[in-house]
Amino acid sequence: MNDAREVVVLRYGHRPGRDDRMTTHVGLTARALGADRLILPDNAGQSAETVRDITGRFGGPFAVELRGDQKAIVKNFEGVVVHLTMYGERVQDVEAEVREAVGLDEPEVIGEASPPRDLLLVVGGEKVPWALYERADFNVGVTNQPHSEVAGLAVFLDRLFEGAELDREWENADRRVVPEATGKTVVDAEGESDDGDAGENTERD
Repeated sequence: MNDAREVVVLRYGHRPGRDDRMTTHVGLTARALGADRLILPDNAGQSAETVRDITGRFGGPFAVELRGDQKAIVKNFEGVVVHLTMYGERVQDVEAEVREAVGLDEPEVIGEASPPRDLLLVVGGEKVPWALYERADFNVGVTNQPHSEVAGLAVFLDRLFEGAELDREWENADRRVVPEATGKTVVDAEGESDDGDAGENTERD
């Protein structure tokens, strides 16, 4: 979504069978709300396939990778690392600092905006190592209450982009949803009605 920086979401940890739906929804949320790339554990191939399929049908660009070196990715990332955790600082207290760190802040009346830097947004699974808390530039909590990591990711991305991600234009889409007060209308690239699956049920059996 950004020309000068890349926002990458890393799903840290995955239990096949048990976490398939949650990991898939982390990926779909990352794509829909402005991230540029998703990195999944190498045992999350089913989730990666689903997210790639949705991207192919509803547009991109959005890249999906399967990697087995998650610790190394975090350790060697050249940019800003944000770890979403219920134990982190309140998002409303640090969001301005995060935006400044990645160059999404607005310049002052006299001055310049911060230079753009890539952002790695880490969304943990069942358990993450303490080293991740220490490596992260920001440990950020959304509500500091137990809740879904998908909800935390959505709230963080929306605050990061200040709602601009909601107006994104999607490229090379085969179909699109027509916003309306009632009904469920999906059209193809030529604007013709598409009676196929709109992607509501993204988890696979």
